Amino acid sequence: MLRRKERNLENIPVGALGLIPVRGCEGLGDKVNDYLVKWRKESGSEHKGDVAFTGYDRDTFIIDADVPRFGSGEAKGIIKESVRGKDLYLMVDVCNYSLTYSLTGNTNHMSPDDHFQNLKRIIAAVGGKGRRINVIMPFLYEGRQHRRKKRESHDCALALRELSDMGVSNIITFDAHDPRVQNSIPLNGFDNFFPTYQFLKALIKSVPDLRVDNDHLMIISPDDEGAMSRAVYFSNILGVDMGMFYKRRDYSTVVNGKNPIVAHEFLGDSVEGKDVIIIDDMISSGDSIIEVATELKRRKAKRIFAAATFGLFTNGLKQFDEYYEQGLISKVLTTNVIYQTPDLLSRPYYINVDLSKYIALMIDKLNYDHSISELLDPNAKIQNALTYYRKYHK
Repeated sequence: MLRRKERNLENIPVGALGLIPVRGCEGLGDKVNDYLVKWRKESGSEHKGDVAFTGYDRDTFIIDADVPRFGSGEAKGIIKESVRGKDLYLMVDVCNYSLTYSLTGNTNHMSPDDHFQNLKRIIAAVGGKGRRINVIMPFLYEGRQHRRKKRESHDCALALRELSDMGVSNIITFDAHDPRVQNSIPLNGFDNFFPTYQFLKALIKSVPDLRVDNDHLMIISPDDEGAMSRAVYFSNILGVDMGMFYKRRDYSTVVNGKNPIVAHEFLGDSVEGKDVIIIDDMISSGDSIIEVATELKRRKAKRIFAAATFGLFTNGLKQFDEYYEQGLISKVLTTNVIYQTPDLLSRPYYINVDLSKYIALMIDKLNYDHSISELLDPNAKIQNALTYYRKYHK
């Protein structure tokens, strides 16, 4: 399990800790706050009376902030308590479309653009009074528009430059579509985390008869771009084979902003009789996952598990329900770092991968300017988990 080790007191906190979940990220923010409050109450007595640890132990680290809107739809950021000298961590979920606001009497659902603007409003409200500003943005805003082709905008790079210009020191994200976009802000901190350990832990807990060895399990990459490196890492760390599909697209047409997929071609060893894990950064419409799962079943794969950091499910859950009932897909795993609908959480095939403790560990370490390399590379934790699992599941 991920554990908070004893503090190395060679360092003192960068500043008193402050957590600001921007509107739409309150649920995840509350869970992260609960861990931080619990841990620091347990060790707070050690630092009583030490001026360097002022504000170390509090009933809550959440700063009271809001983004109210006028009837015209315009908005402003408000911080309702002092942030002077604090080490601030702003959390934002740009994918939370469940939130609405009134625009001249009409109801508008918040888009990623709205959430990003709200983030900037809160940073502006800080007004340079914080000791340091860190942004935790699990789904990187405009991350799918990560590079420029011909005459088009490069939205992700522009957004990162904006945050840098506003004084943000560190940007923390998960499973960036293309982490090379950080090259647009070479003098700023940019950490990209992969929840590999959390996926494995959640899967073996929910599927106790899963056999993690080369004869019974295989990792599948659904495409030959970003997902490839993810699948290679996962297969190497588990010691199992990997296969991949590459997408043949029709580049002469554009549908819903992208070139439609003509066919999925498979490269790899036989999947017959094996459980397979399809690993990707996101499930958007879900079409690619369904098509890959269909191809794997046609090749006589046993059980199919689909794991993705972000579950957008832009076309709803109907096709996943149908394919689960037909036995095409056994489990779907996504994390809680973006909005999850009550319908999704109620599905029998859905496994919710909770990253709140993981994020709390990051914040706790970063507040001390400690290394987070062990969180970025969870190899040791995965091997320990596998050793324990294999011992009791022979």
